[in-house]
Amino acid sequence: MVYERKIINDPVFGFINIPKGLLYDIVRHPLLQRLTRIKQVGLSSVVYPGAQHTRFQHSLGAFYLMSEAITQLASKGNFIFDSEAEAVQAAILLHDIGHGPFSHVLEDTIVKGIPHEEISLMLMERMNKEMNGQLSLAIQIFKDEYPKRFLHQLVSGQLDMDRLDYLRRDSFYTGVTEGNIGSARIIKMLDVADDRLVVESKGIYSIENFLTARRLMYWQVYLHKTSVAYEKMLISTLLRAKELASQGIELFASPALRFFLYNDITPTEFYSNPDCLENFIQLDDNDIWTALKVWSTHTDKVLSTLSMGMINRNIFKVEISSEPISEDRKKELTLQISQQLDIPLSEANYFVSTPSIEKNMYDPADDSIDIIYNDGTIKNIAEASDMLNISLLSKKVKKYYLCYQRLHR
Repeated sequence: MVYERKIINDPVFGFINIPKGLLYDIVRHPLLQRLTRIKQVGLSSVVYPGAQHTRFQHSLGAFYLMSEAITQLASKGNFIFDSEAEAVQAAILLHDIGHGPFSHVLEDTIVKGIPHEEISLMLMERMNKEMNGQLSLAIQIFKDEYPKRFLHQLVSGQLDMDRLDYLRRDSFYTGVTEGNIGSARIIKMLDVADDRLVVESKGIYSIENFLTARRLMYWQVYLHKTSVAYEKMLISTLLRAKELASQGIELFASPALRFFLYNDITPTEFYSNPDCLENFIQLDDNDIWTALKVWSTHTDKVLSTLSMGMINRNIFKVEISSEPISEDRKKELTLQISQQLDIPLSEANYFVSTPSIEKNMYDPADDSIDIIYNDGTIKNIAEASDMLNISLLSKKVKKYYLCYQRLHR
């Protein structure tokens, strides 16, 4: 029998081989195809117009890196059964399947308090039933319930294939070259000791570069002030739509979006009522953009102003500070906006947002990156690195943002 496979050409890694069988069935599955309609970096294209890549592309890239990592680890004498290799590849293909459109925005508005990891797991369980249990091992690895713990680290850890792909891919599509990490070199340096992933000592510079690149990508791309402001606008828009829906006001929305706008879905309900998941998997970026286009002419001034701003890129103005924003400044802005738009103060609150964002780039408590030396000793990267002051990377950086509707003088 000829070894059958599909080949996909990826602009970041070149040709990606997908063997026919379980892995190809996953790639073709409607739940994975849905990710072709969800952008990987949400609203970042407002700053970096090239960032149009999808979560589906990211899942394929992470799958490619996982295949490379397994080949490397096996070549160093780490025994990995074919069934384990296939399961960990399946797990990485499916790791983001629970993302909705603009995932963190939804988690703050219409699908409150239900993290995408939980939804990913629910969808994997559902596919596993359809596929007669072929995903059982992948799910065990994903949940970190499989005896070979290092396999889970490849799916979710400090040096997982998810991170190695998104940093590389997002830097490629945004054009932020400093974020480009040497993923191939890092994978070549991986090994396993005491059932944990370790990095050979000669790979230490690649790891330093990886941690620095990650910090840069966070503040320059993912938490860029304009993206943050745009995201806050979308949150305000959806919250306003939800508020109007709760008053029984008729809003245009696709059936799936309508379900979440007109019902208050608690986490308990989401886990117990199958309608919730059914509607969730019908949601993608298109539902949101189509609604915004129609809402931009709605009679409600708050909804139409916010939607129009989203569609035409009239983004909230942003100020960043290292101190919390004063209440007086917030009140004064809210008052000015209510006068200018001729809306009540309570409604002007939709046009002012004061998020604070905390981020550290390396948390040894979370999952340390371990460096192994030729004599077998293992050191944490924080001790092993001479250049990077890792304690600085593990210090939480907190920034306070003030986002508000631009005032016309």
